[in-house]
Amino acid sequence: MEYLLKNGLVIDPKNNVEQELDIIIKEGKIWDMGTNLESKQAQIIDLQGQIIAPGFIDMHVHLREPGGEAHETILTGCQAAVAGGFTAVAAMPNTVPCADNEGVVELVKKRSKEVGLAKVYPIGTVSKGQKGEEIAEIGSMYKTGIVAVSDDGKPVVNSEVMRRALEYTQIFNIPVITHCEDPNLVGDGQMHEGYWSTILGLKGIPAEAEEIMVARDIILAGLTGGKLHLAHVSTKGSIELLRFGHRQGIKVTAEATPHHLLLTDDVVVGYKTNTKVHPPLRSKEHVQAVREAVMDGTVQCLVTDHAPWAREDKEQEYAKAPNGISGLETAIPICWDTLVVKAGMLPRDLIARFTLGPATVLNITTGIAIGEPANLTVIDPSLRKAVKVADFYSKGKNSPVDGKILQGWPVMTIVDGKIVMQDGKVKE
Repeated sequence: MEYLLKNGLVIDPKNNVEQELDIIIKEGKIWDMGTNLESKQAQIIDLQGQIIAPGFIDMHVHLREPGGEAHETILTGCQAAVAGGFTAVAAMPNTVPCADNEGVVELVKKRSKEVGLAKVYPIGTVSKGQKGEEIAEIGSMYKTGIVAVSDDGKPVVNSEVMRRALEYTQIFNIPVITHCEDPNLVGDGQMHEGYWSTILGLKGIPAEAEEIMVARDIILAGLTGGKLHLAHVSTKGSIELLRFGHRQGIKVTAEATPHHLLLTDDVVVGYKTNTKVHPPLRSKEHVQAVREAVMDGTVQCLVTDHAPWAREDKEQEYAKAPNGISGLETAIPICWDTLVVKAGMLPRDLIARFTLGPATVLNITTGIAIGEPANLTVIDPSLRKAVKVADFYSKGKNSPVDGKILQGWPVMTIVDGKIVMQDGKVKE
């Protein structure tokens, strides 16, 4: 199909564009851009009052396949992605078996190509079996198509292994994405250590459990010159350490999640297991620090850490329920409502955190330019509606924001020139 997008406000942080422009999409690419464009062959789509952005990228997603298909599949995960306005996702490697070899990486690529919705960029493990003892076959996985390495929810405790990973990945110019938690300090903690953990009688996880590992990994990145990316930072101390790393010229980047920007630890009251996540939801001072870091660009990426679970897994007592929130279909409105509407963040800065930030970290393409693939996210900044978890395309309905009214929703997702979502409905 050929499309003529009319009257939309194009905001592209990469190419420094913020202007009302028409866009012609043809043969899967941006064919032309300008004012008052015409085309006799194209289907005209009026986007008056809406924002056309480069396709949003979520660089931290759990698609669960292979091995966890009861919770999510590549099909349902990609449906959730485009429903949420994402044209691309990076798939974390903690599948069963984990992506520590080229075979699993190839399977993820093959299945995502068959699905034909969002682009899927595989991430390989740092260590074999995510055991943190021996470096995985990073070279062969890179040739197969990984864009980063990470042991995901399992921190690389062995500093020597982490050092070698940061050194070796420089050959391929890919980042090491690190889950920063000291497992001995975390122990069997269930939520953020503080007032509410005491009131609720749940064992707490101190902020320092994250910060100790953030500090170590930044020091190792400084030692090696490797590219370090901090997953889902959640504490004030982590932000201060990140700023220290930037001042020292260390190659360290970071991401934050919508739930760590919106929710504080008091929502755990009632022992609602959809609030259980690692790192845990923090107290107000930590949430404010992370918000400020996202707004000023210290944290340059926003991600969902989409972690879907089957209902029976979450419907257990708090201590036994698994960690994770299903986030792909609510990320954009949570961040738009929280940061743009309520905190005054510029739309172009928020868009940059979902596009230019992750694209730069993962060395993938972004931007809206003639001749480039037509990967676009269209947002209605004034659209207000309630979250309806029952309508999620994801198998995971585990969201703590069900029923919450949010402003600023994606209304169209275009991947390689094909409209794959329109007005919240995924197209075949």
